Amino acid sequence: MYDPVHLRTFLAVAQTLSFTQAARRLSLRQSTVSQHVRRLEAATGRALFTRDTHSVELTEDGEAMLGFARSILEAHERASAFFTGTRLRGRLRFGASEDFVLTRLPETLETFRHEHPEVDLELTVELSGTLHEQLADGALDLVLAKRRPNDRHGEMVWRDELAWIGAPGLRLDPDRPVPLILFPPPGITRARALDVLEQQGRAWRIACTSGSLNGLVAAARAGLGVMAHARGLIPPGLVRLRGGGLPELGAVDFVLLQGRHRGTGTQEAAQALASAILASGDRLRSRG
Repeated sequence: MYDPVHLRTFLAVAQTLSFTQAARRLSLRQSTVSQHVRRLEAATGRALFTRDTHSVELTEDGEAMLGFARSILEAHERASAFFTGTRLRGRLRFGASEDFVLTRLPETLETFRHEHPEVDLELTVELSGTLHEQLADGALDLVLAKRRPNDRHGEMVWRDELAWIGAPGLRLDPDRPVPLILFPPPGITRARALDVLEQQGRAWRIACTSGSLNGLVAAARAGLGVMAHARGLIPPGLVRLRGGGLPELGAVDFVLLQGRHRGTGTQEAAQALASAILASGDRLRSRG
């Protein structure tokens, strides 16, 4: 009933909330992406997106379709792999940013290992900036991280807004320096937070620095200060903070980047894991 091609296009639009970005990801014309979505909507008899000249949003039926689309495509991929008899082999060095420590990324990696047991998957969890450096040095084969400012490289998994977050009930005095909870350099959100505060002329102080997301979350839950974080990945126990004279942080792109692979096996394994992450990208975001 539902064409896998149309479902893949639907997921790309749902994750990027952009027909243009989805077309770029899938190497299709934007008109083709629109056509795929219209055909899927015709097949379901429901509108899956609300869209105007400025924004694209999922409808309630679109949210429901996310789960069905993933299940159908996962079953399709398993059947294809079984009957073609292809077995991936090789060593794959995968880097994921600290942002994903508290998400459902482990479930995607577990499924990948189950489906490709002969791939030796090595996981590195680091700051996004550090992962970019390691990829450039040839130490990693595939990276899932935040995109660096003014960088257009990488395949976008999704775009999110950065937000100031902290403990519920935390109130900031607009006349006192902002207490910041930060990743160390070369953290991308660290640089963004400091830049926007400097541009506003707002005083700040560092209340906590940690290379671990769990360390930052513990400090934030204790009420030590505020941290800049993707709005769709806010950890349990923390909330988005408004007021206090805090400036807007803007958007951030989460992207996949592939390195200089050493062999066909590594390249195929990297492409397979990249496809799995793109198909389940919306699972990584909390929808609370």
